[in-house]
Amino acid sequence: MGKKHHSHSQSSDDDRYSPSGLLNDLDPQPGRSRLERKVYEQELARLQVELVKMQYWVKATGFRLIVLFEGRDAAGKGGTIKRITEPLNPRGCRVVALGTPSDQQRSQWYFQRYVEHFPSGGEIVLFDRSWYNRAGVERVMGFCSDAQLREFEQSCPEFERMLVRSGIVLLKYWFSVSDEEQEARFQARIDDPARRWKLSPMDLQSRDRWVEFSKAKDAMFAHTNIPEAPWFTVEADDKRRARLNCIQHLLSKVPYEDMTPPALKLPPRRSGKGYERPPINEQFFVPNRYP
Repeated sequence: MGKKHHSHSQSSDDDRYSPSGLLNDLDPQPGRSRLERKVYEQELARLQVELVKMQYWVKATGFRLIVLFEGRDAAGKGGTIKRITEPLNPRGCRVVALGTPSDQQRSQWYFQRYVEHFPSGGEIVLFDRSWYNRAGVERVMGFCSDAQLREFEQSCPEFERMLVRSGIVLLKYWFSVSDEEQEARFQARIDDPARRWKLSPMDLQSRDRWVEFSKAKDAMFAHTNIPEAPWFTVEADDKRRARLNCIQHLLSKVPYEDMTPPALKLPPRRSGKGYERPPINEQFFVPNRYP
């Protein structure tokens, strides 16, 4: 309930060469089967109850939590964020997924547009990609200058230390996926009209720069893997395991206690005497297409 394990153990660098010659994210148990759906759903339900308990505590204590989700395209960041936010009160938990900066934002201090979304007391903010865009896609695709990149590498650790000193808890997750799994997920998105929006032309360009993104990730870790806000790598080839492992780890980093209020008792409903419904033919109804 209240006692949590606060480990800052860091996994080793997760990029390795695959037999194909491409850089491949490390899987410590290659060939293992996917987690069974029944086991996954049972454990997810249990963890989501814990997330609700955590949010009650966060609100009651004025805790401020920022969680960053980074990783390759189709690594499973969005799916994990969805399972975290699913049971929570949206008034105290926000997801921030910023698009391309405007001309005005480009003229601002780099971190400024992110700071605008930081939590107040009692809030949780999840960043679906973050200020680390500069160390990843901007670096690889040439959207920033070398001087801007050097400035980011120097400023980012200082910026994050300031956040932590101010009392904000900052968790940074890197979702690690192999090139084979990413390829399969890209194809699945192309084949599914309902999910095709998840694949952008930029994602396809990134696909051809696997090695460059691996090098960028290594450099990012080298400059920003600081004791105050370390990177935690989530092995993400199995989406179900990735989601459960990430949620369990997040819960372990928040020293929450169960502050769930007692269940409300529903009193008897008051009589509706004196009220008459307006005629049905004066209202519009949604057609019942599914009798």
